[in-house]
Amino acid sequence: LAEYFPDVICLAGFMCVLTRDFTDRWKGQILNIHPSLLPKYKGLHTHQRALDAGDTEAGVSVHLVTAELDNGPLLGQTRVPILDGDTADTLAARVLKKEHQLYPQVLRNFVKKRSTRTGATN
Repeated sequence: LAEYFPDVICLAGFMCVLTRDFTDRWKGQILNIHPSLLPKYKGLHTHQRALDAGDTEAGVSVHLVTAELDNGPLLGQTRVPILDGDTADTLAARVLKKEHQLYPQVLRNFVKKRSTRTGATN
């Protein structure tokens, strides 16, 4: 990856835990999208866990990646109501729509802020 000199690394649906060496090397440059309102429901099966807990809302979070799973600083969140009769699949479908809206917005803002700090222009 280093040979490509990435400014930002975006994870989406990346279901592997990154090594500490990797997260340390790219610290502050890796974004992840997670289908819950972090810090709630880190890891897998987020929609079913929200339903099982009787939550009234779920959502999506974008955060900086750290060595600890789903624990980095939050960059953005969007809430999604849990409706009567929701299943993990119906909730996941609505959350996914919000993911597709939130991630590009957060990425745009993240890159803009980085460009401002480094003096880069587009």
